[in-house]
Amino acid sequence: MKLISWNVNGFRACLTKGFGDFFAEADADIFCIQETKMQPDQADFSPEGYHKYFHSAVKKGYSGTAVYTKTEPLNVTFGINGEHMDEGRVITCEYEDFYFVGCYVPNAQNELKRIDYRMEFEDAMRGYLCELDKKKPVIYCGDLNVAHNEIDLKNPKSNVGNAGFSDEERGKFGELLNAGFSDSFRSLYPDKVEYSWWSYRFKAREKNIGWRIDYFVVSERFMARVKDSQILTDVMGSDHCPVQLIIE
Repeated sequence: MKLISWNVNGFRACLTKGFGDFFAEADADIFCIQETKMQPDQADFSPEGYHKYFHSAVKKGYSGTAVYTKTEPLNVTFGINGEHMDEGRVITCEYEDFYFVGCYVPNAQNELKRIDYRMEFEDAMRGYLCELDKKKPVIYCGDLNVAHNEIDLKNPKSNVGNAGFSDEERGKFGELLNAGFSDSFRSLYPDKVEYSWWSYRFKAREKNIGWRIDYFVVSERFMARVKDSQILTDVMGSDHCPVQLIIE
């Protein structure tokens, strides 16, 4: 089974940059996207054989998530227990043997202007994932907007305290892992240096000056089913690249 997550940084724009070709070639069982920046009726992408679910922000052209899935979920919910709905950040699909949670975590922004909301969101999400995990294993993926450790970004020293590499954000990610979850990529590849996001400025992608901020996090007991966790760095079309999970 193949699962893909990709922050497309504007779905309509990404559709003009080869998204459809990659989607068809990837042939994923579940394909989750973040930062759609659109309402559901603003783009026509309905590939045959997939059920689609959109969670758009109230504010037009902002945030938003979507899931394309071959298997119709038993249940689909939006937000976190009916909260954190306005920005279209969370979609949960329940399947027979796991929950799939696609998420676009809020950016703390310059000078950590939004860190208080970010911390509130992180606590709510961790509590939510732990509740789901009591029922069946969880696959949590998306742009989680944090580089957990120094190995996860090119220039850690100059970014200490910045959004995505603040002590607060890194600490919350650590709390999630300590609550019974695994960072699938880092669990399989403790020393591998790969990134999933590059600034559009300063030819950052060309120079591979990046950050690993896109993840597949799974319940610890689910790691036995994980065959591989990959970062598809060669796929273009956004300032992020897709990440992929292969499970049996």
